[in-house]
Amino acid sequence: MELIIERDKLLRPLQMVSGAVERRQTLPILSNVLLSIQDNKISTTATDLEIELISNTVLNDSAIESGEVTVPARKLIDICRALPSNTKIKLKFKEGGRRLTVHANDSKFALSTLPVSEFPNVEESRFGTAECVLPQNQLKTLIEKTYFAMAQQDVRYFLNGILLELNQGVIRFVATDGHRLATAFLTDDSIKQEQNLQVIIPRKGVMELIRLLKDTEDKAQILIGSNHICVKTDELIFTSKLIEGKFPNYNVVIPKNGDKEVIVDRNQFKKALARVSILSNETYRGIRINLASNSMHLSTNNPEQEEAEEKIVIDYAHPDLEIGFNVNYFLDICNTSTADELKLIFSDSDGGILIEEANNITYVVMPMRI
Repeated sequence: MELIIERDKLLRPLQMVSGAVERRQTLPILSNVLLSIQDNKISTTATDLEIELISNTVLNDSAIESGEVTVPARKLIDICRALPSNTKIKLKFKEGGRRLTVHANDSKFALSTLPVSEFPNVEESRFGTAECVLPQNQLKTLIEKTYFAMAQQDVRYFLNGILLELNQGVIRFVATDGHRLATAFLTDDSIKQEQNLQVIIPRKGVMELIRLLKDTEDKAQILIGSNHICVKTDELIFTSKLIEGKFPNYNVVIPKNGDKEVIVDRNQFKKALARVSILSNETYRGIRINLASNSMHLSTNNPEQEEAEEKIVIDYAHPDLEIGFNVNYFLDICNTSTADELKLIFSDSDGGILIEEANNITYVVMPMRI
């Protein structure tokens, strides 16, 4: 294998797939990337056995000799980063050899390799249960509006990821940690799924998708199989295992009987919450909302007997109501939302609070005793 390539053309795909490189090195091969040159194209592949990332780059055929090699990912990335931007890099590897040589200007590096046969791969035949095609920015927005509500290392393993649901022209993402819930959906004609299909994408896969998807109209194709999900773009193929298990019925959690609506300015609400939270209990982060005639009072105290209060003028003409909640949950919503206003819907002091950003974006925060 032999290749002459511009530094940036090699570094960019390496950085794209680097999120799948195994840092703990449970298997030595998982710290390597697979470089494959064939048909005027270089494919860069990395995997940690949970997710697999493949980036494809078109090459200049005058400087190519086909072949495959696996090399330490972090070291090759660091070498590329340390070289000047417009540097021409020459990669050379002899079949059956043990080292990949890297030449650039007056620099020379020799990197150890591992057999290509040891590198694991995901077979595309696993896919075919369902598919749809969306603009990358729309797919990314759906994930960004919901991912923060995922659980972290919960014993209920099915909560440590995000639900993807396809059903009759609708794609929906839902995340919950048992104390709060976030859901966002959109309709699209490319979704031909007639029966409701639900799969759970693990946290690491979710975070990689957020990092890799572009804020453009470029298309992303979603393929779902029995055990894996694949997202394909022009530059990248993302594959992830799915979490086995049944996601909770989120429709049961969303309050249906709320009869007290409050419209708040998101930025004003966020700043008031942030100020009051300074004196909240550092462990439980509890804050009270008191609704009274045309006013919302936010208050808290802590074990040191310190107190904080804020008042927000609102349009409210219902009976007085007091409810406690974890302030971090509301701050996460305010930080995620891009709307100027949020609609808060209450039922009673024991019911969940429904927050609507738009017709297709909904949050639920469960109350807590303070």
